[in-house]
Amino acid sequence: MQPTLAAQAPALPTGLLRIIIVVTAISAAVMELIDVTIVNVALNEIAGALGATIEDVAWVVTSYAIANVIIIPMTGFLAEYFGRKKYYVASIILFTIASYFCASSTSLWQLVLWRFIQGIGGGALLSTSQGIIFDAFPPAKRGVASGIFGMGIILGPTLGPFLGGVIVENYHWSYIFYVNVPVGIVATILTILYIARKPGEGTRKHQIKIDYPGIFLLAVGVGSLQYVLEKGQSDDWFESKTIVVFTLTAVTGLAGFIWRQLVTDHPVVNIRVLSKGTLGVTTIFSFVAGVGLFTSVFVYPVLVQRINGFTPTMTGLSLLWPTLIGIPLFPLIGRRLSVGASPLPFIIIGMCTFVVFGFYSGTLNGQANQWDFFWAQMMRVFAVTMLQLPLINQAVAGLSPQDFPSAIALNNMIRQLGGAFGIALANTFVTRDYAQHRYDLVSNLDPSNPLLTERLNLMGGASQRAYKLLDLAVDKQAYLLAYLDTFRLVGVFFLAILPLVYFLRTKKKSAAEVALAAKAMSEAH
Repeated sequence: MQPTLAAQAPALPTGLLRIIIVVTAISAAVMELIDVTIVNVALNEIAGALGATIEDVAWVVTSYAIANVIIIPMTGFLAEYFGRKKYYVASIILFTIASYFCASSTSLWQLVLWRFIQGIGGGALLSTSQGIIFDAFPPAKRGVASGIFGMGIILGPTLGPFLGGVIVENYHWSYIFYVNVPVGIVATILTILYIARKPGEGTRKHQIKIDYPGIFLLAVGVGSLQYVLEKGQSDDWFESKTIVVFTLTAVTGLAGFIWRQLVTDHPVVNIRVLSKGTLGVTTIFSFVAGVGLFTSVFVYPVLVQRINGFTPTMTGLSLLWPTLIGIPLFPLIGRRLSVGASPLPFIIIGMCTFVVFGFYSGTLNGQANQWDFFWAQMMRVFAVTMLQLPLINQAVAGLSPQDFPSAIALNNMIRQLGGAFGIALANTFVTRDYAQHRYDLVSNLDPSNPLLTERLNLMGGASQRAYKLLDLAVDKQAYLLAYLDTFRLVGVFFLAILPLVYFLRTKKKSAAEVALAAKAMSEAH
């Protein structure tokens, strides 16, 4: 007689073994999270070293986000197909190898390629690490597991900009990627030695059908759309045949992907759940939350280094201190949600705070110092903390337990897609807005104005050098105004969808539903 899976299940780890498992999983998750944000403070240095513009170097960030958009919804399926442990080890190895080649890149597009591959490996690390930590604790202590993982979620993005600033300022930019290599090697060894396989994992491979057309259409659709958003402005939009071709490819790919997911019995992303509960409306909020998070973290380092004269270390520190407030908030919010509190008040507070953040940030100027930016960044962190877990909780509201994994995977994918869209939008918006502000500023330079004459005299008289300095001053002011308008645009996005919270109202969950939602979120992909 064959033993049951329950009988085959390994005993829960305790003592030192549990500590090793938690440290291993947190290390892998934090490594991935750090790499999402560590690049932002190094964009100026990477652009200078590789001879690229800030607009083009944004692909270093968006290529990673696009890879995440493609791989995140497939993480649960791939873990089931190959076995969670094998898939986890393979992802860490791929992430580590890609990190090495990112550091070794000698051209922008070589770096973009390896960042994409790094994103493929990194897409599995966060959710799989969460499941591994969850399985290391008995049911009664899984709230502790969620709290530990929540601390890691905050720790990674907090340390990323600071470490990036210190590394870039004191060493070569490539070391922001090299630091992943030893961490990845240690995490791989510890995973192989100490993390047990789940009962029956990887044994259903012959029963699982892979939706290859769906994966292909998703990759083509998202990749083509991102190219259009990134390059449309510089290529004069539909005056360019390349943009026209990629637009048609994006529409065809995304429409084909949606059709494929609706007709196949084995969809890679179960988009049918969008019609259930409040998931359809929740994904709108998740998309905008992704826009707000990625756009603000992308624009801020470029602004303060280009305009306000911050060093990379100053930039990292200015992001570090405000982010620390999220560390105690995250487990508090998780605890409230775990006992059945409605996510709606948290979402409303987070949305309103993001609106205030956007418009307040738009009032700052080129003379602002770290403390002037502190309050704005603190609002951003508070808003993100208020939105992250509650939006996942809201995504499963009104759904049956079997739909939870699909809903959470889809919600997470939409958030990453919003981030990629936000960065592309910011690039396009800054380019157009800069040109308009520069035109307005130059048109207001009246040669008969005594103030202009006085300014030129201070610069050395009406000489070529003085006009060059004036041109640089106009350029700097135009960029400042464009960046500030971008922050305001973020506020407008959140303000525009705020009325939709009316459609997020749901009935109060039962204790059983709360427990199922907590388990689903702990194993979310």
